[in-house]
Amino acid sequence: MKSENGDKQNNFDNLTAGQIGTLFPIQIVPYNPEWKAHFEQEKVLLTEVLGEYMPLHIEHFGSTSVEGLAAKPTIDILVETSNLSDEIKRVITKKLGTIGYGNMYNAEKETKMTFGKGYDENYISAKTYHVHIRKKGNLPQDEIYFRDYLRQHADVRNEYAKLKYALAEKHRFNREDYTQAKTAFILKVMNTRTPGGNPGSLSG
Repeated sequence: MKSENGDKQNNFDNLTAGQIGTLFPIQIVPYNPEWKAHFEQEKVLLTEVLGEYMPLHIEHFGSTSVEGLAAKPTIDILVETSNLSDEIKRVITKKLGTIGYGNMYNAEKETKMTFGKGYDENYISAKTYHVHIRKKGNLPQDEIYFRDYLRQHADVRNEYAKLKYALAEKHRFNREDYTQAKTAFILKVMNTRTPGGNPGSLSG
């Protein structure tokens, strides 16, 4: 697969979690105000490409959606659709492939879909995106709550940033371990809403 600038992109279906971690180590960088503009531009592109499969709504979530928060420089985009039948999953996979998105985690076989873009030979400097497609009624409410809480509480946001820098150093080549290591902090924030909150697969 080729990226928009002609660089070779990786086919996620042919990579193990370990290979992904080695090829694309975790990098936490200071907040970039351009992330919001990158999301808005990609939102327009996704809306155009999906055409008749027009999403019910598209929103920016994950750490890059929180102003002032250090993050992996990957724009997480949540797309809600009214239908995710097997046929529509195949069409969406094909359509997103035309704009450089690779199918992550064998998305066509799951009840949710995740796609990645920008993982190419210039990964460190490239714009990278994750598109998370969910059927109406199956939105990751915990992730949205976590995003909004961090937006409203600068002290918690700063504490989370420090944690992420430390964990990225420790788990630089293992994205799964990095994500799991954040669970205790995320659960603490979730519990401000309801005891026993489930962190799900929170991004950033």
